[in-house]
Amino acid sequence: MSDALRRLIQADQQQPTITPHIGVMTLHFQVYGCDDLKAKRKAFAPLKAVWGREPDLAVAETADQEALDCATWSIAVLGTSSQAIDQRLDQIEKAIAERIDAPVLEVQRELL
Repeated sequence: MSDALRRLIQADQQQPTITPHIGVMTLHFQVYGCDDLKAKRKAFAPLKAVWGREPDLAVAETADQEALDCATWSIAVLGTSSQAIDQRLDQIEKAIAERIDAPVLEVQRELL
């Protein structure tokens, strides 16, 4: 083995390994006053418009796409630690409750 290859292998082993942590929060909403799917999508447009643009978040409607009386949205968060993800999810949950005009029936969280 050449000295150059040996140095490359040693340099590669000295790099710290960063393990990203992922948290997923699923929110189940009760929807009132939506006569069609267009009205429902309009009510939840801020979820994608505001939080969908954050670099550490992914936002998607994950269930109940065709239902007019409920909605299920999931938010995935990428972070450096479980504690940071929990804090970020708390912040997002509070902001969604203040901004979206639909009561939250259930919140599920999972750290991966």
